[in-house]
Amino acid sequence: MEAVPRMPMIWLDLKEAGDLSLLLSCSQSAVSVPRDFEGCSTLRKYLGQLHFLQSRIPMGNGQDAAVPVTWTEIFSGKAVTHEDIKYEQACVLYNLGALHSMLGAMDKRVSEEVSCTHFQCAAGAFTYLRDHFPHSYSVDMSHQILSLNINLMLGQAQECLLEKSMLDNRKSFLVARISAQVVDYYKEACRALENSETASLLGKIQKDWKKLVQMKIYYFAAVAHLHMGKQAEEQQKFGERVMYFQSALDKLNEAIKLAKGQPETVQEALRFTMDVIGGKYNSAKKDNDFIYHEAVPALDTLQSVKGAPLVKALPVNPTDPAVTGPDIFAKLVPMAAHEASSLYSEEKAKLLRDVMAKIEAKNEVLDQFMDSMQLDPETVDNLDMYNHIPPVLMEKCAALSVRPDTVRNLVQSMQVLSGVFTDVEASLKEIRDLLEEDEAQERKLQELLGKVPPAPASPPGLAEVSKECSKYLELHEKASFTNTELHRAMNLHLGNLRLLGSPLEQVRAALPTPSLSEDDKQVLQNLKRILAKVQEMRDQRMSLEQQLREMIQKDDITTSLVTTDRSEMKKLFEEQLKKYDQLKVYLEQNLAAQENVLKALTDANVKYAAVRKALAEVEHKWNTTVQTLVASYEAYEDLMKKSQEGKDFYTDLEGKAAKLLERARAACQASETHRQQLLER
Repeated sequence: MEAVPRMPMIWLDLKEAGDLSLLLSCSQSAVSVPRDFEGCSTLRKYLGQLHFLQSRIPMGNGQDAAVPVTWTEIFSGKAVTHEDIKYEQACVLYNLGALHSMLGAMDKRVSEEVSCTHFQCAAGAFTYLRDHFPHSYSVDMSHQILSLNINLMLGQAQECLLEKSMLDNRKSFLVARISAQVVDYYKEACRALENSETASLLGKIQKDWKKLVQMKIYYFAAVAHLHMGKQAEEQQKFGERVMYFQSALDKLNEAIKLAKGQPETVQEALRFTMDVIGGKYNSAKKDNDFIYHEAVPALDTLQSVKGAPLVKALPVNPTDPAVTGPDIFAKLVPMAAHEASSLYSEEKAKLLRDVMAKIEAKNEVLDQFMDSMQLDPETVDNLDMYNHIPPVLMEKCAALSVRPDTVRNLVQSMQVLSGVFTDVEASLKEIRDLLEEDEAQERKLQELLGKVPPAPASPPGLAEVSKECSKYLELHEKASFTNTELHRAMNLHLGNLRLLGSPLEQVRAALPTPSLSEDDKQVLQNLKRILAKVQEMRDQRMSLEQQLREMIQKDDITTSLVTTDRSEMKKLFEEQLKKYDQLKVYLEQNLAAQENVLKALTDANVKYAAVRKALAEVEHKWNTTVQTLVASYEAYEDLMKKSQEGKDFYTDLEGKAAKLLERARAACQASETHRQQLLER
């Protein structure tokens, strides 16, 4: 896998800026930034100087020195203007993340560390932007879009790390965990891309991103299970090896389906990986079938692959002098008010940390619980699939509909083969009978002659005929086994081919379908209702968290701090922080409700167990039936080819046997004449 062609990466366009009257030279450099690492340094320096400026001069929204700042919104191309210096900072931060994403994607990945670092820097820029700035400036800087960008960048950074791990031949289990984490990051990104609100914000690029990310989810899941299979091989767990390689093959096939329309680099990577995984699976299955004979366990009984997050969003520090250079506004104003504001910001940050610790603890419990349940609200019953013929099977039915003589041709071909086979067998039997009769006559002659001196030897042709007959009989016997196997295979697939050529309703009726009682349906509806409650609880929690973050970001009491005595600062902080009490109560209620919701879900899941088992069994039978029908279609051409090869073989053998029969008759006649001459002496 270390030679696999690399997948393309997603990168973001840079926002374009209007005019800003302050920091003219820095601003111009940051707007027309070069697309290289020097460009990243320019943006970081400009960001730092903006931070120094806004901490001393009231240039925020509604403040005296505020000036209009204009930047384009990425997805619509519209100009967006705010009289707020923080908007300038936010747009510069966005461009910093976008430029790092561009450099990471453009890099040829000769050294994976470079691309990995760029993507981590991009994630860091978007994280700082999401956590420290308002999300109402423009669509491309909304909380949803920034969270999507962060997961995309972390996923791509982890992908680069995965490439290096495979090049370095790291242990199979570690590579599997690294690949599983790539899947986790991309799943988070895919959830955002599937969200209707996010999709409407992204516009036309949403479909392209979603297709690529969905394909990558299955692709890297396949890579993870490939390396789990390698680990099983190292541990000599040959049954597990087969199942992991089978799962990897299934996931790769899903990735191939989703890769339609992707560039040639993607197709090359998929073809390469198919060669690797397909070869591994075929070899493992053959070895297990003929050598090890280990039971192949179900996939859900095997060790799950837990992701190993080895990348992170590299933090942005806008006041780092090593990046920003000297503070060009150091002598403008005293820092007392700014220092007090910083203290209040720390109080807000502490409040946010405390709340987030509770949220993350509950989220972790919820995620672990839902992972253990393995319940997806969208596919918990999967009943709709039984109302349709799957596309792969529909394709085979359509192909046979334009070839109505398929079954007849196969039967006729096998009948012709059987006829030639019988003719050869008859010729060889007649030759053998002639030779046996001649031998019997020779024995009688010897008994009659007794001790009379031996006569001249019989004609030598019979020995050659006998030798050739033995050779043809051996060939016929070997081919007979192949012929029998060919007939067995034909009989196995013939009924399926007839079904595939039948009307579609008949095909659909042949596929297994679940039969649920009213009680079963009620159990399903109850489970879906509770799963919807779980999602509602998640959504409300995310909304409350977002409200809290936005409220904290907008909470600027600098004006109040200027007129407050230092001794009253603590009291002012306490009073100001009370504004968050109501939101905290809502969050506490949401978190407290989780225990009851999960208890109800546990009870519903217990009742669902029997229904789930029944549905799983039907789905397994359905999949097996579909696979069997598809296999029969795909076996047709092979059967026709082997049938033709058999006919060619037996036609050739028939000609040789016919000639040998003529020689046998002549030789036996000559031998009989010779015996008569001896008797007349």
